[in-house]
Amino acid sequence: MAAKTGTRTSIRIVVAGDRGTGKSSLIAAAASESFPDNVPSVLPPTHLPADFYPDGVPLTIIDSSSSMDNKFKLYEELKRADAVLLTYACDQPMTLTRLTTYWLNELHQLGVKAPVILVGCKLDLRDEHRPTSMEDIVAPIMKQFREIETCIECSAATLLQVPEVFYYAQRAVLHPTAPLFDLERQSLKPRCKNALRRIFTLCDRDMDGALSDEELNEFQVKCFNAPLQPNEIVGVKRVVQENLSIGVNDHGLTLPGFLFLHALFIEKGRLETTWAVLRKFGYDDDLNLSGDYLPVPSKQAPDQSMELSNEALDFLRGVFQLLDTDNDGALRSIELEELFSTAPECPWDEPPYKDSAEKTTLGNLTLSGFLSQWALMTILDPPSSLANLIYIGYGGDPAKALRVTRRRLADRKKQKTERNVFQCFVFGPKKAGKSALLNTLIRRPFSKNYSSTTEDSYAMNMLESVQGGQKTLILREIPEDGVQKFLSNEECLAGCDVAVFVYDSSDEDSWNRSRELLVEIARKGEVSGFGVPCIVIAAKDDLDPTPLAVQDSVRVCQGLGIESPIPVSSKSGDSNNVFNKILSAAEHPHACIPETERGRNRKRYHKLFNRSLIFVSVGAAAGVVGLAAFRAYAARKNTSN
Repeated sequence: MAAKTGTRTSIRIVVAGDRGTGKSSLIAAAASESFPDNVPSVLPPTHLPADFYPDGVPLTIIDSSSSMDNKFKLYEELKRADAVLLTYACDQPMTLTRLTTYWLNELHQLGVKAPVILVGCKLDLRDEHRPTSMEDIVAPIMKQFREIETCIECSAATLLQVPEVFYYAQRAVLHPTAPLFDLERQSLKPRCKNALRRIFTLCDRDMDGALSDEELNEFQVKCFNAPLQPNEIVGVKRVVQENLSIGVNDHGLTLPGFLFLHALFIEKGRLETTWAVLRKFGYDDDLNLSGDYLPVPSKQAPDQSMELSNEALDFLRGVFQLLDTDNDGALRSIELEELFSTAPECPWDEPPYKDSAEKTTLGNLTLSGFLSQWALMTILDPPSSLANLIYIGYGGDPAKALRVTRRRLADRKKQKTERNVFQCFVFGPKKAGKSALLNTLIRRPFSKNYSSTTEDSYAMNMLESVQGGQKTLILREIPEDGVQKFLSNEECLAGCDVAVFVYDSSDEDSWNRSRELLVEIARKGEVSGFGVPCIVIAAKDDLDPTPLAVQDSVRVCQGLGIESPIPVSSKSGDSNNVFNKILSAAEHPHACIPETERGRNRKRYHKLFNRSLIFVSVGAAAGVVGLAAFRAYAARKNTSN
């Protein structure tokens, strides 16, 4: 059943429409399988049992009143609906017009995303002398309102097509058309094509680009628990070849033929066939892999993070080499499209991933940039990272593809770390040079054009570690205007390995603001227990520095117990090895953690408090021993007397 209906255990259907269109009679006729003589104006919730329809999912049908007094209740029910039936009376053309002028617009304004079925009631009362084609009337409406799944006309009085009404509503929920098929273009939607392409690839065991008879049978048994007979396989191929010459070749059914078959199923109303296949391979209603197929390990503490395992990284390196057909050490856009052709979409087309990794002068993604993108996705969105690994063909144990790192607090106590990916938060005032620093990390040319950053942005690359091996450094720029919102989260520094503070060395005001941010972050770390190593960068070193800022910055850093500012010029390309210094600070998590005067006083207080507790404990222990000795002495004295 799971292959047919996903994980749904019930379906809620709301019936709405103008007064007198036959809503209550329709529901009562479906439940009793007879035309009721007396029907209340609004029925209580009506239940159709699981065995009412073949899919085995029970229905709850909600009747509604079109009275203005009950408008709020109706709106709440519509928002909770899995499917909506909008009724009109076949003998009252105005009620059909009202669907487009009122009801469908109301659903839009309420943000109702459920599929909609248009239901013409009282078909037995339609004027036979004025024949009309339902298709001609409804087609323009369905073209305008894409949420309409289908339209059906019925008669509660004669029971004509009454059961079919709720069957179509159930099917619209369990086997929806919208995710799979573009009705206007009469073609499979891109996400559906990509899912079926992945399924085809998984079933093509010999990787010859076609499903042989044996492979077709294995696919059939996996999805439907029944093999195809030889004559059925011949028939399937014949249908494909008659309609699509490239759909079959000497090796069997090709990918275009496989896609054609599913488009044909959908066009003929057999959506349950395609949905059965998709669900058998783990897809949910949005054509993403469902959570049951994504065993993402869970973090126990906020200062842990997620990284790719060595096995997953080796797989990605192999994929990169396979796609890099011209051996230039970089992937073109078309090669990335090919990589993610079996995923719902390319996950890196939008921020924060877009333009955040190293590319060549031709705009192609390097191996370092490729692996860094995966590292960022694994930290920010582990389920998405694991899902995309599986989409592109990762065949290892999904439960071992990601690993949870040790707590950062434990790293600081041990004075070493086992992490391979480090996240650095970059703070500073506007025009200090934060974005230029990020661009330098990914070797993007310096630009004189300034644009203020309003959202967090990222840049990441792989660096050679002094301790051996490659590490991934992720820089996260936090805009000045977003700092207070950032600090409002008590655990905001838990995911940070190093905090970097950038200021314009030629601007004293820039340093003053950066100093305020430094002290603010240092205090936050002391209060939250997530203190982090801090580095100050004096940017724009190609300009004349402000002497007061230089002196004060050195004094402040010394007072906090961290290293003096590092001069950097992104314009001249002089990074002063700053990224290796950031990496070194991350690899020594116990060092360069600033200590404010308030923090020192708190530490002294805790030491005095703990020492006084020791004195009290020792004194109490001595008192207990003395009391015990006195009692023993008194007991002996009483015995001798």
